[in-house]
Amino acid sequence: QVQLVESGGGLVQAGGSLRLSCAVSGRTFSTYPMGWFRQAPGKEREFVASTTWSGSSREYADSVKGRFTISRDNAKNTVYLQMNSLKPEDTAVYYCARQSTYGSSSRLSRAYTDWGQGTQVTVSS
Repeated sequence: QVQLVESGGGLVQAGGSLRLSCAVSGRTFSTYPMGWFRQAPGKEREFVASTTWSGSSREYADSVKGRFTISRDNAKNTVYLQMNSLKPEDTAVYYCARQSTYGSSSRLSRAYTDWGQGTQVTVSS
């Protein structure tokens, strides 16, 4: 059984930075793509970023491109999301997820079968 535990969320002023971490235990971590998604109140869950197992290919939502960076440390079974220049519209619960298939990473939430419990990010104006 795979467990994903996010941390690093909190309250930050607009323009600030946060670094989210997602620790993965259970099945082999390093061979699967990983992703970050977020869900704001009253909205559907949306894709934020994803990375292949090697980290050589990364995808970003247009809304975060240039501000957020996804990375992973396979030795530590951990994936990160560095968030800079945060905006109030980035306020949401952020989830990490493990894709169920090998290869390229997906922007679709249905491609991910294992999810963390989420961590709240609140950006004040």
